Amino acid sequence: MIDPSLSSASIVQRNLTYLKGKKALYYTLGCKLNFAETSTLSGELESLGVDVASEGEEVDICIINTCTVTSVADRKARSLIRQVARQHPRATVLVTGCYAQLAGEQLIKIPGVSLVVGAGRKSEIVDHLVDYFATPQSAKSQKSLPLFLADREHMHHFEGGCSKDDRTRHFLKVQDGCNCACSYCTIPKARGRSRNGSIASLVDQAKKVVDEGGKEIVLTGVNIGDFGRTTKESLVDLVKALDKVKGIERYRISSLEPDLISDELIEVVAASEHFMPHWHIPLQSGSDQVLQLMRRQYRTRLFSDRIERIYKIMPDSFIGLDVIVGMRGETDELFEESLSYLRNIPFTRLHIFPYSEREGTDALKIYPIVAPAMKRIRAKKMKEVSDQHIASFMESFCGSHRPVLWERSNREGYMSGFTDNYIRLIAPYEEDCAERITLAKVGKQVKSEEYCYADEVQCGESV
Repeated sequence: MIDPSLSSASIVQRNLTYLKGKKALYYTLGCKLNFAETSTLSGELESLGVDVASEGEEVDICIINTCTVTSVADRKARSLIRQVARQHPRATVLVTGCYAQLAGEQLIKIPGVSLVVGAGRKSEIVDHLVDYFATPQSAKSQKSLPLFLADREHMHHFEGGCSKDDRTRHFLKVQDGCNCACSYCTIPKARGRSRNGSIASLVDQAKKVVDEGGKEIVLTGVNIGDFGRTTKESLVDLVKALDKVKGIERYRISSLEPDLISDELIEVVAASEHFMPHWHIPLQSGSDQVLQLMRRQYRTRLFSDRIERIYKIMPDSFIGLDVIVGMRGETDELFEESLSYLRNIPFTRLHIFPYSEREGTDALKIYPIVAPAMKRIRAKKMKEVSDQHIASFMESFCGSHRPVLWERSNREGYMSGFTDNYIRLIAPYEEDCAERITLAKVGKQVKSEEYCYADEVQCGESV
């Protein structure tokens, strides 16, 4: 019988031969934080003899790491779980992640699901897999096994993670959880309170990335600006420490709340050798009244000040913003206020999200409700503003020379890469450029696309 009291330390006392030789498949939905955690889990299982299944091989374990940021994410998770269970009827299907934390009792009822482990107990997954395979088949029934493990008291310790995408970047988890109480959001319930790794441990992970040949690291987390809450350190200190790691050419910070972007942080990033002029900041609305309904921790005046400060010190910066349209209470007038605000502030690109109803959130008490068709209209208007900004941004750098980290993949004879300030360039493929940083001249924007041609690619030497 599976023991729900297993701790991560107990793994050394288990008979790990139950996992050796097993074949596994991994599925990840949602943010880069999830990808980092899945990568760490797959690495741990690989060290215990679990290999990734090749096409056509019998699969023993399927692990699905879920997201619950919107109702669409929930729907995608349920669809994927059912699909995986049908495709691999003999496999042990384990569901984990944020959706598993909030809706595990529903997910365990999906035919074919064997185990559901909430986000707060991901570090115990290996233990529970060992115990599951050690349990006689006759004992494996929903009545005898506590298959759903997602109690919230386990969501207080930090579990690290680092993953590599299929391009050139590694994603390093530096923080988890959130202490904010935005009226529309379930992530604090799914991820728990804010917590982080120590600077020393994160520097060690960055050095391992160097050993693997990595050149770029993206710092990931739920609320990265809150870094240091559990270790009495600061994000500024982390930036300074990582900047000293020899071998990492580039760092990017995945997302920062505007009220947590200090003048000191901007100045340290601007003065650093390896942190790129690239910012991702969630605005959510350009209307102060809507921000109040959302229970955000700032208003547009502070947001404008932070944007102005960044551009003053780092004028070449790419600044991406998150915006929600159709929030409950967002009248036509308030939307137009938000749209007008965004038309008149500098930024590079919008990430636009239609508001999604989330069970258990205080936003459900707000009226009026915005109809789905109106959300689509508002999203389209925001997209038009975003397209204008990204085109203007890329045009402003046309003809300039920027350092580009080229990816190895060859897609129909072309390679692609990103400049320091996150302009994506494409050029005829050259093997000598792969996974190197070289200078390239920014050409014209590819029509209707968010990338440009590269002219005069200098593959002779790295920069």
